[in-house]
Amino acid sequence: MAKIHFDVEALWASERIDSYLAKLLKHEHSREEIKRSIKKGQITVNGKHVEPRHLLKPGDRIETEISVSKTTRLAPEEMPLKVIYEDNELLIVDKPAGMVVHPGAGHPGGTLVNALLGRGSTLSSVGGQERPGIVHRLDKETSGLLVIAKTNRAHRLLQSQFADRSFSKTYLAVVRGRIEFEEGHVSEPIGRHPKIRQKMAVSRLESAKAAETRYRVLKRFKTATLLEIKLLTGRTHQIRVHMAHLGHPVVGDGLYGTKGDFKRHALHAARIQFIHPQSGKLMKFEAETPEDFKLILKNAVAQ
Repeated sequence: MAKIHFDVEALWASERIDSYLAKLLKHEHSREEIKRSIKKGQITVNGKHVEPRHLLKPGDRIETEISVSKTTRLAPEEMPLKVIYEDNELLIVDKPAGMVVHPGAGHPGGTLVNALLGRGSTLSSVGGQERPGIVHRLDKETSGLLVIAKTNRAHRLLQSQFADRSFSKTYLAVVRGRIEFEEGHVSEPIGRHPKIRQKMAVSRLESAKAAETRYRVLKRFKTATLLEIKLLTGRTHQIRVHMAHLGHPVVGDGLYGTKGDFKRHALHAARIQFIHPQSGKLMKFEAETPEDFKLILKNAVAQ
């Protein structure tokens, strides 16, 4: 059987290899099957045998001989896409709320990746067949800025900036309730929710990952607060989990709070800042506040 390889993205740094593959191959194998395969030497990291508890690093290459169902070839789709910057190494996209970043369970098409392919973009292959060009992600309902890698060199250099926290991401969020202090810093580890698999939670388990979020109050309303939020780490649902942990869930977030009358949660990736992987220049980008987010703000003022 031919070997199949996976290149580890920055967002999976410090994940156990058995956990990582269990998520990646959930339709083919259970975690126990994957553990057995690792112990049998059927799975290697950078050509070396490891234990199931081995922690991954960005850029690690995993090779496996266990069976994996063939992935469906990604189909280019002609879809509206707001590209605010592009060169030979990367492009910056302003993603609308409601668009999934890449194909997955329940979302075989209509994603940002399909749209990128539809416009003929050259994309890096570091993230794997299902995630070409994708260096980082936003939740479906989150709008705002994403950097897309067009070359493998750019992808790896951008990953390294995420790993050393030099890639800056700033969000706008409307949260429920009036936050007392002008600014704050949440440093609470995040792991999978013990009972609800689609949720994350502040966790003290060994498998939880360190997570840091800084916030600053921009404006207070009667029953809500507009925040500027900076992520120092990039954990799944990090802002949503940390704000809910503080007792101020993001407005419209039905998973960690209450959905209410809002069509999506009030979270917008407003600004990014990083070093260009080729020129070495500092790059700064800002996305306009979308109309549906402005509507959420108007509703907050009216309450």
